[in-house]
Amino acid sequence: MDDSALKVGSNEMELVDFRILKEEDGEIYEGIYGINVSKVREIIRIPKLTELPGTPDYIEGIFDLRSTVIPVVNLAKWMGITAPEGIEEKSRIIVTEFNNVLIGFIVHEAKRIRRINWSDIEPSTFGSGSGSIDGSKITGVTMIENDNVLLILDLESVVQDLGLYEPDINYVSQELDSFDGLVLVLDDSSTARKIVKEALVKMGFEVVEATDGEDGLEKLENLYDAYGKDISSRLKLIISDVEMPKMDGFHFAANVKEDTRFNNIPIIFNSSISDSFSEGRGKKAGGEAYLVKFEAASFYDEVARVVRAHIK
Repeated sequence: MDDSALKVGSNEMELVDFRILKEEDGEIYEGIYGINVSKVREIIRIPKLTELPGTPDYIEGIFDLRSTVIPVVNLAKWMGITAPEGIEEKSRIIVTEFNNVLIGFIVHEAKRIRRINWSDIEPSTFGSGSGSIDGSKITGVTMIENDNVLLILDLESVVQDLGLYEPDINYVSQELDSFDGLVLVLDDSSTARKIVKEALVKMGFEVVEATDGEDGLEKLENLYDAYGKDISSRLKLIISDVEMPKMDGFHFAANVKEDTRFNNIPIIFNSSISDSFSEGRGKKAGGEAYLVKFEAASFYDEVARVVRAHIK
């Protein structure tokens, strides 16, 4: 998958639009979902799978992809959906890579790639158990043609629940240098913010939290109101997720770097997207470092390195 046409700071993303079909009372319903192209390694026909004894039925098995063993999750079964008969011909495996983990997801149809502005994506307001999927597994929603709603699936949360990936929440296990000052942390995931905040507090920082790029800019304005021209000596670092509704991390960074009040405050991107192209986009957006969630040693080392360089 190549999203090279996306410009840094454009506040756009590209989504793979895929469908999950559901049969109920003789009627077939179509669920419309999306996943960031940056997390998609490739889309393939379903190969011969090797079953894994003792696993839940939604774990269809494993297969070998160029000497890499990939576990495969059947999304419909995981959602508890009864799929219509005869959908095998269009069914595909979306091979994903995030947090440096490769996992395949069986979907009923991979439809197209959509380019969507983050400002058109609203945070999910679905509660737990909404419809056939826990609303906490939806990170955002956007309207598409014919008044249909596309749901952006939080695959990281899905695989955590499945036990296929466990984030390293013990960021700091070594003796620390002592830091002070503020760090602004942007992430639409409250869990991710909590993990990062706990690590930063252990390092001696105070943390200001924001839920997306727009909220981050508002928090910066509030800090400037409080500290004025001293803000760069008080605010030591900004740590930003990339994928966020309303305004993504790259667009947020572009705004920060264009503002002379804030442009000397260093930015670290902390994202589940683990492809090298996104890392390059992060550098073009003005990031001092690009980290993959949640890699403990690199987080501490890079935060310490960037803050020390800023102090000098």
